[in-house]
Amino acid sequence: MSAIQETCSECAKTFDVLFSYQMEERNDAFAFFCSQTCLSKSQRAEGQDDESVVCDACYKRFTVNLVSQVMYSGGKRNYACSLKCRTQIRRESEGLRLGEIAAEETAVEPSPILTVSNDLPAVGSQTEPATEEAGPGLAPLRPVPPPAAVKLSVAKHGLYADALRDDRPVVTEASSEASSTGGAVAVPFVPAIAASSHGRLRPPAAPKPNRGPRRIAVFNHKGGTGKTTTSVNLAAGLADRGHRVLLVDTDSQGNVGVSLGAKCDRTLYHVLVMGLRVRDAIHTVREGLDLLPSNETLAAAELYLAGRKNRDRVLSERMEDAASDYDYVIIDCSPSLSLMNQNALCFADSVLVPVACDYLSLVGVRQVIKTVKNVNTLLRHPLKIWGVLPTFYDGRAKICQEALETLQGHFGERCLQPIRATTKLKEAPAQERSIFEHAPGTYGDEDYSALVDGVLAAASTSTSTPNHVVARGA
Repeated sequence: MSAIQETCSECAKTFDVLFSYQMEERNDAFAFFCSQTCLSKSQRAEGQDDESVVCDACYKRFTVNLVSQVMYSGGKRNYACSLKCRTQIRRESEGLRLGEIAAEETAVEPSPILTVSNDLPAVGSQTEPATEEAGPGLAPLRPVPPPAAVKLSVAKHGLYADALRDDRPVVTEASSEASSTGGAVAVPFVPAIAASSHGRLRPPAAPKPNRGPRRIAVFNHKGGTGKTTTSVNLAAGLADRGHRVLLVDTDSQGNVGVSLGAKCDRTLYHVLVMGLRVRDAIHTVREGLDLLPSNETLAAAELYLAGRKNRDRVLSERMEDAASDYDYVIIDCSPSLSLMNQNALCFADSVLVPVACDYLSLVGVRQVIKTVKNVNTLLRHPLKIWGVLPTFYDGRAKICQEALETLQGHFGERCLQPIRATTKLKEAPAQERSIFEHAPGTYGDEDYSALVDGVLAAASTSTSTPNHVVARGA
């Protein structure tokens, strides 16, 4: 059977169509390419000088050299810089949920042999990790069972699902040849996390009974998602229920102290850098609620942490004794990839992720998953994403409804009841009060009270069985 002859859409050369990559549907018509070179040229944006493209799994820019690096899924062209990225794109096109990826890849697993530099020894496999049933902080708080109509595939979610596709695995296995010759092996993860271990992976912490979260890091790479508001009101609500709570501000903006009207001379900076005792730096701001504040001086602590040998564990070392005096420790994190956030996550046992109901905040969720995965696999600290909290939710806005449905579809029971947008939540910091003090009985009071209920319910159970809460109208 003779081959089909076509004219190349790029160089006008007549050739035989032998491979699937040589034809591509564009604008309800077909384009044909005689070689990979012509295909690559056609894929460059207009006016673009180089031939590089962006990987749709890890967002790394690379040059297409192989046919396998261009693939089609969901009716559109995708680029994959490696086999792992290609596998991830294929799995996502088949409907894999982001919550399932998080559950798979944030568990502490035996580490492959890694080589970071010639003067550091390779590290072998570690002991067996804690299982999800035995790991700390796995019980989700106030879970929302997604309706049947919400359990959609990634392809059906469209734009919002694309925002939530997880990054590629961050640990690269070293070949036996590299480990025998002492050659360095590239490990594409966050530089701060990589350097903090100095090439040596710590053994995983011993499994603890699953009593729910006790040290909760409120964290999202995206700013403006309600992290400080959530930290303050969650801590205040727990204190109102009679628990001893320590609220730690690890953001150099110092907004936690401002929100509670605390004027402090001694801060987290003095604890980390100057070795001040935690008990001498905390301030009692409400009955049962203590605050370890921060201010702009905390930015200088990054330089101090960078020179420490165990720079990812400095906060844990300073806080360990004092933290035992409290029932709960709530940690407000900054929206950044920093050594301070790395310390906060290594001190916490679970992560609460506030997500504003908009597209850019959804992108931040996948970045959080990657960071938690790094903490688990590289720093050997058992940490789980305990819940994803939709914030600034307005049931009248279509974008909020779609964002909530996307989160529910990906995270299922780990997607919590949303925090509705209300002016009272914005007014409370100006009055130096929590929402419970400023506007009792409002939407903000109800929503954060339900969040507190979920925390207490998760902490009081010895299993990870979720407590189902019916979602409000999505």
